[in-house]
Amino acid sequence: MTRGSTLPAHPLSPLSGCLAIPAQTRTSPAPAPLLDGFNTAPVDEAHRTLLACLRSLSWARRIADHRPYPTLDALLAASDEAAYDLTSGDLTEALAAETLPALPADAYGAAHTALSAAHAAYEARFGHAFVISLAAVPPDERLDHVLEGIRSRLANDPEDERVVAAEELRRLGKARLVSCFRGPGV
Repeated sequence: MTRGSTLPAHPLSPLSGCLAIPAQTRTSPAPAPLLDGFNTAPVDEAHRTLLACLRSLSWARRIADHRPYPTLDALLAASDEAAYDLTSGDLTEALAAETLPALPADAYGAAHTALSAAHAAYEARFGHAFVISLAAVPPDERLDHVLEGIRSRLANDPEDERVVAAEELRRLGKARLVSCFRGPGV
């Protein structure tokens, strides 16, 4: 099975350009920033953009309902606040949509086996996919970081692990928003 080199993995197909930016009439010849497009996009488009970052309907609705955001930092703060307020059901919904982070294309077969086995043990213990934000982890250290994370978190009790998973989801959503509005690697 070939796996992509970008992390973190997400089961949703990426939206073309992350969001549809409606035509705007401006006197300035400069194109509208992505955040302006998000702020003025129809609600259903805003929801699709947000759900590509974190698959929680209540999170997406809450963020979309509080538009416009004057800055990306304001949007990220709203994302954090909405993520902290996820109910148990919202968390279950978001976790159900997550997948195991993909391995780099050049990872050796034993790495695929080790990651698959560790993830299977994690999923059997906690009932959901292992989630971890790799935004601050250099690409060449991601495999080790994921394996170490799974192994260490397998020792958590289920309630503590849900708290950790919720925090990782918050970080993932925030990193995906940054990627969507600033571009990858920015």
